[in-house]
Amino acid sequence: MSEHTVLPSKYGGGPHGLGDPDDRSLRKVEIEVMIPKKMREIAKVEKCTEEVKQFTECCKNNSILMVVKCQKQNGELKDCLTKWYNDDDFKKRCREEYLKDRSEYRRTGVPVNQQKQRLPVSM
Repeated sequence: MSEHTVLPSKYGGGPHGLGDPDDRSLRKVEIEVMIPKKMREIAKVEKCTEEVKQFTECCKNNSILMVVKCQKQNGELKDCLTKWYNDDDFKKRCREEYLKDRSEYRRTGVPVNQQKQRLPVSM
């Protein structure tokens, strides 16, 4: 007896019913939301570290007045993030990382953020 679902088989197949791990097609929400989110996260940690540090420090030092006092740092952070957001090579890298993470999730059933938490911490 076959199971009927509303979704196409590529979204519901695979070893854990989470989709085909080898499918590389992207849904609109992945293109417009998930991949840009990954781009922001990676850019903040790898590409715009100095800008993030300066903005964070400014916010800590100015608490309630940060909206007014940290405009310069906020603008520099936005400029840095925008620069990387518009970089085609960076965009491709983030897309590939997203597809790799999604494939691993579909293969194992374990969300990638939980997999990273399980890794041993090296000193």
